[in-house]
This record gives sequence, structure tokens and C-alpha cells, in this order.
Amino acid sequence: MSEPTTTPQSPASSEVSTTPSADEPSLVQRAFSSSAGRNIGLVIGLILLVIVGAVTAGDNFMNLDNMLVIARLASVIGVVAIGMTFVITAGGIDLSVGSVLGLSSVVASLGAIQTAADGFWPLMVFVAIAVGVLAGLTNGLIIAYGKVVAFIATVAMLAAARGLAELISQRQTQVVTNNGFLDFFRGDLLGISWVVWIFALTALAGWFVLNRTTFGRRTVAIGGNATAARLAGVAVKRHTVYLYMIAGACAGIGATMTLARTTAGTSTHGMLYELDAIAAVVVGGTLLIGGRGTIGGTVLGVLLFATLNNVFTQNNLSSSVQLVAKGIIIVGAVMLQQRFANREASSSSGGGAG
Repeated sequence: MSEPTTTPQSPASSEVSTTPSADEPSLVQRAFSSSAGRNIGLVIGLILLVIVGAVTAGDNFMNLDNMLVIARLASVIGVVAIGMTFVITAGGIDLSVGSVLGLSSVVASLGAIQTAADGFWPLMVFVAIAVGVLAGLTNGLIIAYGKVVAFIATVAMLAAARGLAELISQRQTQVVTNNGFLDFFRGDLLGISWVVWIFALTALAGWFVLNRTTFGRRTVAIGGNATAARLAGVAVKRHTVYLYMIAGACAGIGATMTLARTTAGTSTHGMLYELDAIAAVVVGGTLLIGGRGTIGGTVLGVLLFATLNNVFTQNNLSSSVQLVAKGIIIVGAVMLQQRFANREASSSSGGGAG
């Protein structure tokens, strides 16, 4: 009677079945390359910054008043960054938002506008947002229908908006005298400034539009592959115009918040805000090449930089050191983006081959 024979597994086949491929990402890498994982990483970074602030600055940092100061200072850049998130998700860029903010603040603080708004201060808010939307519309038309590269078109708007603000204001600071406007924006709800609430509501609206609407899905599709989106029936040019209008509207909202904080409109408002907004968006996890965007990550990125600035200020460190630290963070975030993007591309191509 013959005994059943079994063929032993070769060591090579055993290793293949039990050992993951060298190119296969680990569980930790997969977790942190996901959207939730990236946000967790930002939260950890924010917590570490708070710990550093608490250790180095003590009670001056760890008190409610200082936390509210951080939130207020983050709010203006935060609103601008929400609009920037939409543009970058679609594969574009807007370098003009800081100048548009300055122009909006100048126009909204004109004597004629303030006089007309004496009995109805929201008129100043409407004018500021309208100026931003008009600038965004101009950018969008030039980029989408004029076929000018977004970098060039928005740099041109950066210069033109700043110059127009200087011409209108004659390089003078225009003081806001509308008490109704100032009283509202300096007020609070539940102890939290209205400026912070505006940032929170803008972020919530941006998250809903980007993640829960057809408009948001089309934005991501355009950033991923504009040609494929057009062939799928998306009006890419018209959608691009809308995106730059959103960025302009957010700059206009930021202008009203800046007017309330400084009680003045000037052509110097918003200087380099575009770089701060882009930095927050990139650190937050939105891909510079488009195709992926996260409003939650942008909010965390804004708070991260605002907290960093506050920690440096509390410790009387040079603003030059702040800039160096910010640059290191930005470069690190972009390098991580590239690494995860390459890993995702290689894994998808490997899956297709299999």
C-alpha cells in the first residue's frame, strides 16, 4: 500500500507567501498616506508645537486669551487659503490673492462707500467681496479662455491690483469710521470673535462643496486629468472661471476681516498672503499638481503656522528664524507629497500589470 506523498514547499515560495514585497508600503506608511492619516500627522505636529510653547513660554502661552489670539490671527489667512485650496486642487495657482485683498480693503474703505453704508454697514462687506469676485473673474477668463498660464496671469493681477489700490488710495491709509461695521466685527459669540466664526463657517462651507457636491467632484477631476474631465462632459473652462471667482471672493472676505482688525484700508494689506496661503494648503495635504484637495488639512496647516509664529513671538525669537522654520516645513511637506504620490503611482501601475 503506497503512502501519500507530499511535496515540501520550497523556501523561496514560502518567503514569497509570507514576506511582503520590498516595494509594498508598510501598514504605517499606508495609514499616513491616507487623507485621515495625513490629518493625524498634522494634529500630532500641532500638539507638539503646543507642548513646546507650554514648556518654553509657560503661562504666557497656555492661556485662553492667547489661544483666541492665535485663532484670530489664523482666520484671515485661513479664509484666503480655503479659496486657494479649490484652485490648487484643480491644478491651478493664484498668486494675486494678497494684492486682491489689499485692493478690496481700499475700495471698501473709500469715503463714499462708508458714507453710503452708514445706515447699512453690510454694504462695505458686499463691496469688498464684489471687488474680489471681479478680480477672480478676470483671472479666470484670462486663464481659461485667453489660454494664459495661471502663474503668469495671476502674477500680472498681483501687480495690477496692488498698483490700482495705490492709485485709488493715493498711497494713503483710509481710516474706517463706520461704527456699525466695527462694532459687529469686534463683537463675539459665546466668547469667540466673529472673525473666528467667519473662518469656521467658510471652512465648513468649503468642505461641504469640495466633498459633498458635484462641483467638488468636478474640481478634483479637472486637477487629476483636465482632458479626461472635458471628454466626460465637464465644462472645464467655465468651471475654471468659477474656481478663480471663489478664490477672489475669499480674498474679499479676508479684506473685510482685515479692515475690522486694523480699522484701516491700505494698499499694503495682504502683502505676501498668497505665499502663506499656498504654504498652508500644501502642508495641509493638497497636491500642488492637482487632483487631491483637503479643506480639513488646510485648516490644520493654517493653525500650525499660526501657532508656530506665536511660539516664536512668545520666546522673542527673530522673525528671520520664523521664516527659516516655515521654509523647512514647506520643503518637508512637498517632499512627503512627492514620495506618497510616487508610491501611489507605482502601486496602481503594479496592480494594473497584475
